[in-house]
Amino acid sequence: MKTFKVLSALLTYPGDELANSAPEFGAILEAEALVWGVQRRQLDALIEEIATGDVYELQERYGLLFDRSKALALYLFEHVHGESRDRGQAMVDLRAMYEKAGLFVAANELPDYLPLFLEFLSTRAVAEARALLADTSHILAALSERLGQRQSSYQAVFDALLAIAQDAPPRAAVEALLETPDTDPMDLVALDAAWEEEEVRFGPGAQGQGACSHDGLIAKLRHARRAVAPAPTQPQ
Repeated sequence: MKTFKVLSALLTYPGDELANSAPEFGAILEAEALVWGVQRRQLDALIEEIATGDVYELQERYGLLFDRSKALALYLFEHVHGESRDRGQAMVDLRAMYEKAGLFVAANELPDYLPLFLEFLSTRAVAEARALLADTSHILAALSERLGQRQSSYQAVFDALLAIAQDAPPRAAVEALLETPDTDPMDLVALDAAWEEEEVRFGPGAQGQGACSHDGLIAKLRHARRAVAPAPTQPQ
């Protein structure tokens, strides 16, 4: 589905190529009709900004949001695993899932980069893409709220993804993600401290155990949802 390609493109660093392509996005969204109503109108507004805005201003805005704010990082596992060992194995599993589907990741990009994940979803049937997207809905909802607090038009992309997923994540899971400190992007000292972490390793030997597993990957994507789920009630 090309709708996922459009949403992926909207989350990439804006430049002349993206601005020149943006006027075509509306026709794709219209033809596939995965996004409609208020979410579609909000997407149209963002597309218009990218198509007609000053490219340097757009790039500065993008950098302040996604490059200098860890709370808005476009890396899925950053929000549920941080730099733990689990993230390394999750990277391995995600890369394997891509390669099994014929999508090979460039050496300079991490597999959990959201625009890349959306490119992968564009190659899947709608039902499968929707199910995989739903597994990340707690992350998408937290990012949407962060962007809403900034009154950013990029919130439209995350709201559109949540609408496509047709899944309302547990509020407790979203709140758990929102507990991450939201550092001022202009506070360079705080930013350096926030990003000063242990290196993420993935590939052969990254974890030292276990083979790539689709089910294991899904479990990792759902990590935050599971971690805050209420314990089952014991029968009386």
